[in-house]
Amino acid sequence: MYVYDRHDRQMAVERVAQFRDQTRRALDGELTEDEFLPLRLQNGLYIQRHAPMLRICIPYGMLRSAQLRRLARITRDYDKSYAHFTTRQNVQLNWPALESVPDILAELAEVEMHANQTSGNCIRNTTTDQFAGVQADEVTDPRPYCEIIRQWSTFHPEFAYLPRKFKVAVNASEKTDRAAIRVHDIGLQIVRNQAGELGFRVHVGGGLGRTPMVAPVIREFLPELDLLTYLEAILRTYNRYGRRDNKFKARIKILVKALTPEGFAEKVEAEWAHIKDSPSRLTPEAIARIQAHFTEPDYADLDNATELLARQRFEQRDFDLWLRHNVDVHKKPGYAIVSLTLKKTGTPPGDVTDQQLEQIADLADEYSFGEARVTHHQNVVLADVRQDRLLELWQQLGPMGFGTANLNTLTDIICCPGGDFCALANAKSIPIADAIQQRFDDLDFLYDLGNINLNISGCMNACGHHHVGSIGVLGVDKKGQEFYQVSLGGSSQHDASIGKILGPSFAGAEMPDVISKIVDVYVNTRTEEESFVDTYRRIGIQPFKERVYA
Repeated sequence: MYVYDRHDRQMAVERVAQFRDQTRRALDGELTEDEFLPLRLQNGLYIQRHAPMLRICIPYGMLRSAQLRRLARITRDYDKSYAHFTTRQNVQLNWPALESVPDILAELAEVEMHANQTSGNCIRNTTTDQFAGVQADEVTDPRPYCEIIRQWSTFHPEFAYLPRKFKVAVNASEKTDRAAIRVHDIGLQIVRNQAGELGFRVHVGGGLGRTPMVAPVIREFLPELDLLTYLEAILRTYNRYGRRDNKFKARIKILVKALTPEGFAEKVEAEWAHIKDSPSRLTPEAIARIQAHFTEPDYADLDNATELLARQRFEQRDFDLWLRHNVDVHKKPGYAIVSLTLKKTGTPPGDVTDQQLEQIADLADEYSFGEARVTHHQNVVLADVRQDRLLELWQQLGPMGFGTANLNTLTDIICCPGGDFCALANAKSIPIADAIQQRFDDLDFLYDLGNINLNISGCMNACGHHHVGSIGVLGVDKKGQEFYQVSLGGSSQHDASIGKILGPSFAGAEMPDVISKIVDVYVNTRTEEESFVDTYRRIGIQPFKERVYA
């Protein structure tokens, strides 16, 4: 993974000193709240329902074991001994004291971490597939391009105060899209053209929130070296024409829809014509320099590991089930990709204690070359595990709370913190997730259902990505009472779609029964090997509506 150079380290130290002074001035009354607001936001600091919330950046989800241990210590010393992984591959602290935040940022800088641009109307953390660099079907490793975008976008003066926040995602797999690029402001799919040249298919104008949209393609093939100048042309076009008079209409998706994808693309191309050959254009040498940080670890020759694994899984059914659901194929023979689920029943999705952070660090050191990855599904990945050590690893995961073999099932719920913490939320999310997990706590039944994404958001900001869940749940306010609206048929894959609202909302106590009825319709009408979304697209929403509201 990328390691800071002297420029990065200097920037981090100076940023901490700057924010320490800004915080002191705010606490002393020298800065008004309105003056302090943009300063704290671009350092990741929110004021939430009960306390400040600090969002810490994890570029493209990558963490070294030393960084995990530092996060553990910070949550123990400055918070309430737990943290929360988000759908942006970041981590949040929910209870830091305002006066302690500069000290936290200083501690983070010591291990090459920061909270820069995790909030505010700027370019946020660039995300990618949590299997990047180790999956067999990717066109190339997308992480170097994420790092290039990170370096270009961090503190970019022209894009520090955009009309609204701005999110970029990169995907390189031809078969699947674990980065959800089509619901981002800019989504980049790495491709090769007919001549075999590397480049990007560019999607612009996706997003969730109040007005969910799937991003259209505005350029089928962008040459690799033109990445930054074309991104700059997109941002310049948005900066010039984006709505600043109404924050609900300020996202780039609204502009793309207003101009039409074709009209927006024309403006971008016209802007790009002026800057495409500027000094910002990438060079092969610049790309190679960043790629050099993402070399393969020292893999061993493990040709016999598969035979041992086959015997072990035959002898232990529970181990075999875990392998089927939480372990994926690695590009290197004898290795595997392991997902640690943070979705044990009774635990808020994405929450992790200081002790668990240290355990993940130990596991990363012991089994995965000292690295771990955070997923936008709020789980953690060990990307380079020897197959002949999978049984040994699995035996440790259960007591730690990471061994639940429910990845991609109904109880692998994406869930925002909701009304328990967030000042914007209309309703609580975590109790609904817990009630649904309690209802569907039978793994055999979950396996029979197959892959179903259930996503929960506490408000229309959609931090829980409810719009693209197979089943989506949105918290709404009805005259001061918490209710929940259900949508069906969403997808964040290459065939991305926005879920359709089922009908009137439900009280929280009804939600397990509602989900049960939806599942019943699916089970009774699906064909063999048909997923939930496939069945929904075939039969439509009416059978679900009739059953739920009968």
